Amino acid sequence: MASVAPTLAPAAILQAQSAQPSAAEQAKRAKIAETAKSFEASFLAVMIGQMFEGVNTADSAFGGGEGEQAFKSFMADAMAKQVVRTGGVGLSTRVQQEMLKLQGLEV
Repeated sequence: MASVAPTLAPAAILQAQSAQPSAAEQAKRAKIAETAKSFEASFLAVMIGQMFEGVNTADSAFGGGEGEQAFKSFMADAMAKQVVRTGGVGLSTRVQQEMLKLQGLEV
């Protein structure tokens, strides 16, 4: 007896193909994820900058003087980016979900 190979119905084939996102959709999702993380880093940089605003190190033994004031924003940016790299505070996940919805993509 000859064995018959199972065949998929056309609807099942289309469903299997649609489960795989296209290259364009994958690129769009990657760009959205990157944008959401960038937004979280910017948000955290502002918060960290506000936190440092009340700190006065000019009179301390380790104060950096005018140079410290000039580079304080760079320090806040670096700290914010590191927080996002290590998982963030969860803001980028929610922003990414909302951006995907706005683009009509499945979350």
